[in-house]
Amino acid sequence: MSEDARPDSLNRPGESDAQRYDRNWQDILQELRVTQTGNQILTGFLLALAFQQRFTQLPTLGVVIYLILVGLACTSTLLALAPVSLHRWLFQHHAKREAVLIGNRILRVTLISIALLIVGVALFLFYFVISLTAGIIAAGIAAVLIICLWVWLPLDVLRREAGEQA
Repeated sequence: MSEDARPDSLNRPGESDAQRYDRNWQDILQELRVTQTGNQILTGFLLALAFQQRFTQLPTLGVVIYLILVGLACTSTLLALAPVSLHRWLFQHHAKREAVLIGNRILRVTLISIALLIVGVALFLFYFVISLTAGIIAAGIAAVLIICLWVWLPLDVLRREAGEQA
């Protein structure tokens, strides 16, 4: 199903295409606000770790995991800010439809990046505090929860709604 054919992207009664794109853009911005808060907390936490005394005790694997996580945190931040830059560049150029479609795609990639960051933070913390095995288990649990809540649940709702409409 294409982006424009989804029921949630249909115009509400009395709503023009421009109004729909404005509404959808506001939804995207609100979702980005939520992701940015969580991402900022994780990023701040990661950056503060490097200044802790025990950080120097990290084995090479721990340093590698940490640096990957910092890279993911930076990537997530840049992705979450990209729609803002996009909006600034396209402002008053009558490109709201394109901004909404691109913003939606960027938001999805941002969620993937944040999911990887959450799984990685679980791995890192449990590895550092307990053991690598505990880190792998914690990361696996986090990944399963993300898949269930962020992927399976929405797909299940869509499947059930499609069944009710048939």
